[in-house]
Amino acid sequence: MIRCLVDPRSLLRFDFGPMHPFKVYRLGLAYRLMESYGLTDGDAIRTLRAREADEDEALRFHTAGYLETLRLSDSGMWVPNQFAHGLGTGDNPVFLGVYEWAMRVAGGSIDCARELIAGRASSAFNLAGGLHHAMPARASGFCHVNDIVLAIYELLNAGKRVAYVDIDAHHGDGVQHAFYTTDKVLTISIHQTGETLFPGTGFVDEIGQGPGQGYAVNIPLLPGARDDAFRRAFDRVVLPLLSAYRPDVLVTQLGADAILGDPVAGLAMSLAGFERLVVTFRSLEIPWLAVGGGGYQIANVVRAWTLAWGAMLGERLDDRIPEAWLTDAASYGVSVSSLRGTTAQDTSSDSVLESLDRAIDSLRGSLPALPDTA
Repeated sequence: MIRCLVDPRSLLRFDFGPMHPFKVYRLGLAYRLMESYGLTDGDAIRTLRAREADEDEALRFHTAGYLETLRLSDSGMWVPNQFAHGLGTGDNPVFLGVYEWAMRVAGGSIDCARELIAGRASSAFNLAGGLHHAMPARASGFCHVNDIVLAIYELLNAGKRVAYVDIDAHHGDGVQHAFYTTDKVLTISIHQTGETLFPGTGFVDEIGQGPGQGYAVNIPLLPGARDDAFRRAFDRVVLPLLSAYRPDVLVTQLGADAILGDPVAGLAMSLAGFERLVVTFRSLEIPWLAVGGGGYQIANVVRAWTLAWGAMLGERLDDRIPEAWLTDAASYGVSVSSLRGTTAQDTSSDSVLESLDRAIDSLRGSLPALPDTA
């Protein structure tokens, strides 16, 4: 079956600024690493361009006033009402082409959804996507347009039942907000607790409202959570809920900032652990849309998303990185010794696991679909 990959190279001309932690060039490095492993060509791979979403598509979630302000900001200059919409801040700068950047990322994710709907692909990956913090009328957390929400709306309009799983270190608040009152989308976010990390949300008592009660699920982790904590969250919460919900399409946000060494977050997943989670998603054999997300340690990001794409293709990649890519990466100050890095891990601390168990117990009390798997 065909798998689709959005080619991010047309996005590399955009730049958040030299002091901003969001580095667009990571997309090019990741794509070139995929190329070096032979993962961008073949009969089972279709490459999609990052086309610009149109305003009608974006209006499914964003307000007209916000989109107009973002469009006017495309020149990189200050315009009225920017600050009211979260624009022009340190987190959400306006730069030359900011509107086009945001809409091209969104168009890529929407087109991935369309490939799944049409049955032309069994899975699709937009590594530039995953901008899960953007709100209807406000940019937030480096995210200007919420490509994930727009892609999910495309799936809903086609009558699909959607499950969304977010493993970024930060809570997927924008996606939760969009679907907090509906049972047509199950949102699950595993993230560093909002007590210690932006956006300060994603606690276990945020479970949805009205028809959506029980369909928003949050698993906050203390800093230092390692692979065993993520496995426990998957085994006891994520997989049982997906089995009970039985989605038509799985959407995953594969932020790489939960990996050990990220300068913004404080979790401690290994690259091998990240790969195992993606392999678990693939084993579900559900039509699957994956997007990228956070990640500010560039060597981690490019390796994680290459491992993810390899897993989506059913490939077990050699741990030895092709020499040509290493030379290319060195020009960006990126130096790595192997694809997966150090695979041996200590267990999470007792405090991390005890906090996680309390969160799981709380969820079990509020989510009837969650069985006792302890």
